[in-house]
Amino acid sequence: MAVMPSSLSSLTSTGDAQSLDALRDPTLASLKSKASTDPKAAIKTAARQFEALFMQQLMKSMRDTTLSTGAMENAGTKMGTDMLDTQFAGQMTGMPGGLSEAIMRQLERQTTGSTSGVVQAAHAPQAAIAAAGAAGAPSGTSDLSDRQTAFLQKHQGAAAAAQDETGIPAAFMIAQAAHESGWGKREIKNADGSSSHNVFGIKAGANWTGPVANVTTTEYTDGVARKVTAKFRSYASYLEAFQDYARTMKGNARYSEVLANSKTVAGFAQGLQRAGYATDPGYAAKLTKTINTTLQLQRSRA
Repeated sequence: MAVMPSSLSSLTSTGDAQSLDALRDPTLASLKSKASTDPKAAIKTAARQFEALFMQQLMKSMRDTTLSTGAMENAGTKMGTDMLDTQFAGQMTGMPGGLSEAIMRQLERQTTGSTSGVVQAAHAPQAAIAAAGAAGAPSGTSDLSDRQTAFLQKHQGAAAAAQDETGIPAAFMIAQAAHESGWGKREIKNADGSSSHNVFGIKAGANWTGPVANVTTTEYTDGVARKVTAKFRSYASYLEAFQDYARTMKGNARYSEVLANSKTVAGFAQGLQRAGYATDPGYAAKLTKTINTTLQLQRSRA
């Protein structure tokens, strides 16, 4: 389930006429043709397009919120910024478990895979996205939403202490822990089945003298995923895990860029990927989505 940021409502209420027109033409004819032969594929295509449109609007809203107009800004720099936002939106679209999957499930329920239903959804993307937003929004009966909220509450104190130590926003660190552990569902286990409390997936290198947990994990070599067995650090508590994470960020020169640019979502996520925190080539984009989910959860609880 994808948690929908609040800016979705502004997209569906105000409507970006230019973007929606671009979505309809010439894509609508293509969708109509595809829907007649493969309705499910047409729904998937429409869902990805809706997600891309939403992510572009989200990037624009983030820039409008965090950046002020400078004297050097002109039509050329604005066009460059818009092109960069479009590129980022494309990179964040279509990820497993992302917004497009939530939209696709909602469209399938609405259209029952019919040609007319798919084409009708393409004619009215605002309604389709809004409906998907209702399906993807947090609710008290959602197991995923409940787990996300519980994860946020559980680690708030430890993350706040790590924020004081590193300057990295607590929400960013909680989001990284959530991404690494699947919101606590894929925590690294010790040999006896107990939790290692290692929610950041920090490996046990040659200098680590504490307990370890041996785990089969996925590593990427030249962009190719492969399964390997690796040693990970094991802690006595989650507080100890956050403290060690803070020491790792501050004590290793490779993460200096992360600390220097940790005030923005992009600076933090992309800095971690450039520093080699993970081998997954899509790490920054995936972490960005989890951070945005965490920030939305915080706003909903405020």
